[in-house]
Amino acid sequence: MESSVAAENDSNAAEDDVKERCWDQREALPGEPRCVICGRYGEYICDETDDDICSLECKGILLSRLAKSRQPTARPCPVKLPATDECYYVRDNDKSEVKPLTTDQTELLRRKLDIVVKGDTTVPPVLSFASGKLPQKLLENIEVAGYEMPTPVQMQAIPSTLAGQSLLVSAETGSGKTGSFLIPIVSRCAKVNEEHFQNQQKPLAMVLTPTRELCIQVEDQAKVLGKGLPFKTALVVGGDAMAGQLHRIQQGVSLIVGTPGRLIDLLTKHEIELNTISILVLDEVDCMLQRGFLEQVMQIFTALSQPQVLMYSATIPKEVERMASSMAKKVTVISVGKPNKPNQAVKQLAIWVDSKRKKQKLFGILMSKQHYKPPVIVFVGSRLGADLLSEAITVSTGLKALPMHGEKSMKDRREIVRSFLVGEVPVIVATGVLGRGIDLLTVKQVIVFDMPNSIKEYVHQVGRASRMGEEGTAIVFVNEENKKLFPELVETLKTSGAAIPRELANSRHSVGSFSAGRGQKKRKHGY
Repeated sequence: MESSVAAENDSNAAEDDVKERCWDQREALPGEPRCVICGRYGEYICDETDDDICSLECKGILLSRLAKSRQPTARPCPVKLPATDECYYVRDNDKSEVKPLTTDQTELLRRKLDIVVKGDTTVPPVLSFASGKLPQKLLENIEVAGYEMPTPVQMQAIPSTLAGQSLLVSAETGSGKTGSFLIPIVSRCAKVNEEHFQNQQKPLAMVLTPTRELCIQVEDQAKVLGKGLPFKTALVVGGDAMAGQLHRIQQGVSLIVGTPGRLIDLLTKHEIELNTISILVLDEVDCMLQRGFLEQVMQIFTALSQPQVLMYSATIPKEVERMASSMAKKVTVISVGKPNKPNQAVKQLAIWVDSKRKKQKLFGILMSKQHYKPPVIVFVGSRLGADLLSEAITVSTGLKALPMHGEKSMKDRREIVRSFLVGEVPVIVATGVLGRGIDLLTVKQVIVFDMPNSIKEYVHQVGRASRMGEEGTAIVFVNEENKKLFPELVETLKTSGAAIPRELANSRHSVGSFSAGRGQKKRKHGY
């Protein structure tokens, strides 16, 4: 255990003055770190877990919980992969030596798994995490996290990142993109810190995402992968006190995870050394551009010393490609699956519903034993709509529903997501704030109540119904108000093998994307 900040009026306290019991510790002041066990002043950092704690008592409780979580009976279920040809996968506990793939084997594997590489194609995919020469402790953490074998995007992106390539990666929502950049980051940071015996860690990597929720999720996953390694993280997002975030960085961290706006704010007001950062990750980069973060992202990029750039998203428009070429001289483009298309594990059902009848149709689905598959995310187009519709669902159906949008405080948003994940709340009514990247692993059903402004955003929203290849259902309400999206929507539904409502198929706004009598299926009734 190391002291994270000296006790008040006792800056020369000796090691034996560490607080024994939590009640010996004072309450935390605004902006100060809090103990992860009791919430008091997090005066110390537990070396084994990198968590803020207040005393030896809380350290013991924390380590006891960690030990229980590592017992075999507590291991999560193995991750299911969308691939079917399992002969290409090598389990990490296979003690036989794995030989590198030949050129022919590499091409065959990529073809089987829909992996397309443009640019430097010399780095072959890995068949197991152990093949990537990762630290043994990281391999153990990967197993604890529930990853039994790498997903297709991880097979190609992990070795390419470790080889120092700048990447532009496109893969289906829920395909394991976060792990594909965090695993090599943790590996590199841990090795650097061990080789240089750094007590005071310096930032070696930075991850930027467009939303606070996604930042929290990425940092949480990084902590899981980095437990027990010389690897510490800092979360820099709005809604939390900047003093605590600054304190965390000053104590020494390897990875900074944050939103562009808050990072610019922090860098403007405080001097933080960034010249040691060698990897910059831009997650959901197309969403960043849509939200107007380009200038802020480039401002942060120019403050770094020519880092390796990793750009990720489920959709890669032309402006993202131009941005990538401006940030790195050589960019390797990795595409897994069908780019810019919904996850094939999600069964889409489009229903033609007039705007005035959408509420009753929604209530009918939520009250149907056949069609209601909780937990459910209902996507709407506005913050006010989320507030009003969640209240209407609770009153009309008796199901507890809560709204989620950008005007909610960070504390409220965390509590809503927690309640949803543990099953206390079966329905969340959300704006696009939950449409990007969030790993809500329990979600099996998404209802798009209000169609978003673009098909790309629709792809992300329906993708919430499937993570890591698990099957899910997405129901979308469509009517004449969405006519601008009809051609692209019809094409998306056709590609996914989904039924197309008669009204949508026959609409004059769908002309050019659908031919009557070709591929049309009967609509299912009962919704």
